[in-house]
Amino acid sequence: MSLTGSQNVADLGEKKQERISWDEYFMEITRVVAKRSTCMRRSVGAILVKDKRIVATGYNGSPRGLKHCRETGCLRAKMNVPSGERHEICRGLHGEQNAIIQAAIHGVSIAGSTLYCTTQPCVICTKMLINAGIKTIKFEGGYPDELSLTMLKEAGIELIQFKPFLDN
Repeated sequence: MSLTGSQNVADLGEKKQERISWDEYFMEITRVVAKRSTCMRRSVGAILVKDKRIVATGYNGSPRGLKHCRETGCLRAKMNVPSGERHEICRGLHGEQNAIIQAAIHGVSIAGSTLYCTTQPCVICTKMLINAGIKTIKFEGGYPDELSLTMLKEAGIELIQFKPFLDN
C-alpha cells in the first residue's frame, strides 16, 4: 500500500504510537549501557548529555585490560561491606567515572552537561561531577549516601529522581 495525496499513517487506521520524552529516551539508554556492567553487586549505566546529544557513556566495571570481578570475585561481598561503604577496596570504577573518563579520552567537554544514571551518584562520583561542571543529574534508583546529597545541594547541582513511565 502506498500513500497518496494528503494521506498519512494515522489516516490509514494504524495505531499511533506516543513519542517518548527526552528524559525517557536517555534513561532507557542508561539501562542498556548498564547491561555492559561486570559488577556482581549492582549494574550501573551512566550517560552524559549536552544539547540533547550523548557525549559519553559509562558503566561500572574493572579498569581496561584487568580481570573483572566476575572472574576474581567481589572483595566487598566477601568482607560483607554494606552498599555505599569502602569504595576504595573495589576493583571497579563507577559508571559516572567511566563516562567522565571517556569524555576526557575523546577530548569532549562535559561542562554544562546533564548526567543520566541508573543510580544516584555516590560521594566519590559527586565530587568528580561537581568539578567537571555537570549542571543536572537525573537518576532512577536511590543510593545510601547522605554526604553526596549534601554536596550536590551545596554545589547547586539539580538532582532529579526520574520516575519511569508506565507501559500501557
